[in-house]
Amino acid sequence: MKSLRELYRIGRGPSSSHTMGPARAAGEFLARTPDAARYEVVLQDSLAATGRGHFTDRAVRDVLGAKRTKILWRADANDGIHPNGMIFKAFNAKGAKTAEWKVYSVGGGAISDRSRQSQSKDVYKFRSMEEIIVHATRAGVPLWQIVEDAEGPDIWDYLRTVYATMMSAVNRGLAADGVLPGGLRLARRARAIYIKAKLQAEQLRRTGLLVAYAHAVSEENAALGEIVTAPTCGSCGVLPAVLRYLKEALDSSSMELLHALAVAGLVGNVVKRNGSISGAEVGCQGEVGVACAMASAAAAYLMGGSPRQCECAAEIGLEHFLGLTCDPVKGLVQIPCIERNALAATRAVVAGEMSVLSDGAHVVSFDTVVKTMLETGHDLPRLYRETSDGGLSRFVHR
Repeated sequence: MKSLRELYRIGRGPSSSHTMGPARAAGEFLARTPDAARYEVVLQDSLAATGRGHFTDRAVRDVLGAKRTKILWRADANDGIHPNGMIFKAFNAKGAKTAEWKVYSVGGGAISDRSRQSQSKDVYKFRSMEEIIVHATRAGVPLWQIVEDAEGPDIWDYLRTVYATMMSAVNRGLAADGVLPGGLRLARRARAIYIKAKLQAEQLRRTGLLVAYAHAVSEENAALGEIVTAPTCGSCGVLPAVLRYLKEALDSSSMELLHALAVAGLVGNVVKRNGSISGAEVGCQGEVGVACAMASAAAAYLMGGSPRQCECAAEIGLEHFLGLTCDPVKGLVQIPCIERNALAATRAVVAGEMSVLSDGAHVVSFDTVVKTMLETGHDLPRLYRETSDGGLSRFVHR
């Protein structure tokens, strides 16, 4: 498994696979062909189907230069490797093609071409969540210790930056009013929900605060603000909301919150290795579902849960999002994405509570749910995997 630095990426929204990934690919191609007179970029399948709503063309042009970059949309093109394919072409002043590169945006801001799928080195020796839990139990160490042992003590400095970025997004989102960009005229709601939540009785206050915090980050993402992929931009509101709420509810220390981030990162890393966090590949179960699993494990840890109870919480968090489709209205990370983040945040806290109220023993393992999620995602018809051709997007604001 890779470093948590590759899971928690800091960048601008609204989509890790449709915005951050293409921008990163454009940057690499620019470095290879800095003297090109013009560029042509072919966006395929899911990137083409919802790229306008995700601002994919803007992300690429911002890197390569708007005046010398032509974007071609090919929603019907898919080579069977990954639905987020891109072909970058460079031309000289005489119009001759000087370079061509096929690359894929595989989720979470990561990119891959077939020649370098394992370019970065593994830093964890574990291949599954069960291996991680068994090691932690036998060695008598908390899950966060596994992260420090694999990545070194410097990982806490990085996670400290990640946490600060998450909380900054919460704060900005809670203070903002207005309408989100993209044409749906969707009003920001985080500030109003937050104000109302503080006036409610305890039970409603908890739901309101979690919803407000998740809305705040997700609305910042939709407005092209700076967020952290956790594991993606489209699901970036879940984990920050849970951490913010539990910090206040449990008076968690700064280091405890960083440890919780590390625990959540192990969960996300297992899915990246054995499943997928790409909505275009497996639907929203790979984004919001995985975010819920990560936040559930973090919640269980902050509530005093054992490694096995954290694994149990992650399993609960993901299992009940199995089969969730990806159907963004007009290709925007707004409807139903923002509300899904809020719902997942509330579920994650409940999953954490359910796990610590038990002994952590359960029939279905997290690894089994990850395998099931991957197979379910591949069995979903293409139109339910981030194309905006099926689901809600067919009937809302068409």
